[in-house]
Amino acid sequence: MASQRDVKNRISSVKNIQKITRAMEMVAAARLRRAEQRIAALRPYADALRRMTRQAAQAAGAEATRLALLSEHESTDRVGLLLVTGDRGLAGGFNSQIIRAGVRIGDEYAEQNVQTAWYATGRRGVSSLTFRGRELAGGYTGFADKPAYADARSIADDLMTGYIDGELDRVEIVYNAYISPLTQQVKRETLLPLSHATIAAEEPADGDASAEADSGPRALVDYEPDPEEILKRLVPDYVEISIYRSLVESTAGFFGAQMTAMRSASDNAGEIITDLTLQMNRARQAEITQEIMEVVAGAEGLT
Repeated sequence: MASQRDVKNRISSVKNIQKITRAMEMVAAARLRRAEQRIAALRPYADALRRMTRQAAQAAGAEATRLALLSEHESTDRVGLLLVTGDRGLAGGFNSQIIRAGVRIGDEYAEQNVQTAWYATGRRGVSSLTFRGRELAGGYTGFADKPAYADARSIADDLMTGYIDGELDRVEIVYNAYISPLTQQVKRETLLPLSHATIAAEEPADGDASAEADSGPRALVDYEPDPEEILKRLVPDYVEISIYRSLVESTAGFFGAQMTAMRSASDNAGEIITDLTLQMNRARQAEITQEIMEVVAGAEGLT
């Protein structure tokens, strides 16, 4: 049995760890609230832009295929896959589930003799893919905790350039969609070409204001200039806002996962402290009992 001093030292160490995890939980909770506010402010704009892009593409019809970003390539030989992860860990399986999903998708394409061009945001994604032997076509780090629209634009420029130049025949993104602090759902979306993009087949959620708008009678829309010209402006914005939305939602999901993980760690530390306290009390009782036995034995030896 460990001595009383050893148990005390262990309790002290666990208490120090518990203080750190509680502090990290509080910091993550504060950052989560700010990230939730950014999501609430962004979602209406992103949904409206997606809806406008979808409607303009439908109005343009076959004319839309003349645009480089909208035209579908004859064959799909190389797919650009963007994985959105965090710069840091201590968030449970937040990063690992994105890496696993991305690798699984890459393996599926490999079985179809389709090459994968790997793109990743966040140090965890970049380092994990490099460790697994995946050559990165693009790595973006340093802004996972507070992404800016300029960061999304930089990523979108690389992906759109690759698609226009013919280096990529399809562009997909995998990220953690924020549901709640306890739940982050891995989502896979297609960005390019637009005919296969998520917005092309996207249906509004029940009860959403956009659902009511789409379900009711629509007014005739006159496009000035023509839908093709409008799409030239909308599609790059759509790609940028889709990437930015995934970055923002991933940030909120990371802080939610980190807050949950740190709370669980604090609770586990409390249980360990309780067990060690009982162990220390047993050790103290054993020492007291031993001292009493020695005193009794000494007294019996004097009689």
